[in-house]
Amino acid sequence: MTGTRIFQGVAATALLLALAATAAGPAAAATGAAGRAPAGPVGVWQLDGYGTVLRVESGRLQEYQLTGISCLPGESARRVPGGAPGNSAFRYATEDGEVLTVRPGSVHLDGSVGDRATRRLAALPERCREAPEPGPAADPVTTFDVFWQTFAENYPFFAAKGVDWNAVRESHRPRVHAGTTEDELFAVFREMLAPLHDAHVHLLAGGERFFGEGRPGTAIPTLELDTRVKAYIQEVDLAGRAPQEFAQGRISYADLPDGRGYLRLSGFGGYTESGGFAAESAELDRALDTVLTAECTARLRGLVIDLRINGGGSDELGLRLAARLTDRPYFAYAKRVRNDPADATRFTRPQPLYVQPARAPRYTGPIAVLTGGSTMSAGETFTQALQERPGRTVRIGQPTQGVFSDVLGRTLPNGWRLGLPNEQFLTRTGKTFDGPGIPVDHTTPVFTEEEFDRRRDSAFTAALDRLPRG
Repeated sequence: MTGTRIFQGVAATALLLALAATAAGPAAAATGAAGRAPAGPVGVWQLDGYGTVLRVESGRLQEYQLTGISCLPGESARRVPGGAPGNSAFRYATEDGEVLTVRPGSVHLDGSVGDRATRRLAALPERCREAPEPGPAADPVTTFDVFWQTFAENYPFFAAKGVDWNAVRESHRPRVHAGTTEDELFAVFREMLAPLHDAHVHLLAGGERFFGEGRPGTAIPTLELDTRVKAYIQEVDLAGRAPQEFAQGRISYADLPDGRGYLRLSGFGGYTESGGFAAESAELDRALDTVLTAECTARLRGLVIDLRINGGGSDELGLRLAARLTDRPYFAYAKRVRNDPADATRFTRPQPLYVQPARAPRYTGPIAVLTGGSTMSAGETFTQALQERPGRTVRIGQPTQGVFSDVLGRTLPNGWRLGLPNEQFLTRTGKTFDGPGIPVDHTTPVFTEEEFDRRRDSAFTAALDRLPRG
């Protein structure tokens, strides 16, 4: 899970295709009012599949969040140095420091894999020209309608979750009226979202109320859980030896007996104080350059990669690590986004992504990947990116959480923040793992209370059993 709130709305990291005909009209062609295409990306752009229109100026960028019944202003960003020569691409940064590159026909978000296709509009859709600012004075009924519509037009997994969203509206909307309090409205929304059991769905209501939960039987990673597990691994698996630590403690490495190594990642982000993608990438590279030296990669007989407590982050950083684990290019996954508001089975054409070998020392031997229900988001896309890795890769533990999409960030009319998935990550054969997660090759317990009580780590032991000894 990655990126700026313009597209994803997640503090740890943001189309309505049919609106083009009704809101922009037939004049929404790829040329400006004078019949000439504006230079570079300046103008109005509609994203294919994200319910978003961007108004791009030379110095500023403004997002508008669309549904069939609403248009609300979203995040704004200022232009920063960089981009392509000749003004064919502009770079913009939000107040949070997230950066996106806008080109004619596409948008790229730093830290997110792939590009998002756009089409030029002649002007903002009419409903956006006088779009109200979100705020607490909004009518609860209007807020409900936009909330429901946002999911109806963007969420791809209702059928897989066994949820009839139309029936949900029929049963819950009568409870909302002009006098509905914030507590009552939040309770209604919570009831509507809970059956999805989707860790990429969240609702932040005024900074005081939060809803978000994972798949039943799994734990969402927390700092407390990560700290407990890290100490347990050092004591039980590493026999008390302190590993090397990098990236504010989110990456650690230790040499194991018999010529093997142990690499643990708590996430694919949070590596630096600034949190910018360039700084995060540099810190990951620093860690890998320190650990995966030419001497180390030559002598390693096997590598354990532990993702069992991994809260996600940048998919691009996951591919960056995968690039240090192969000497040949290979297919990682393909990414597509729901793009028909009326049909949850319609998606954009899948965009294939590949792992390209890094220009640095690489380890190409056997790998055991440890996963569990607390392996989430970018931790899962990285796991998926290893499925076609040349060389032997085995997965041990429990299935991953089952959430892969970047999180589409929305602001509701009353100012509440909402996040939901709208993408799929596909295997070469078109399979997705949303919901049940990526399965393992060898099942073991993962950090159960029984494992803690008996001072054992079955997944770690199974990994060592399946890796060559020096």
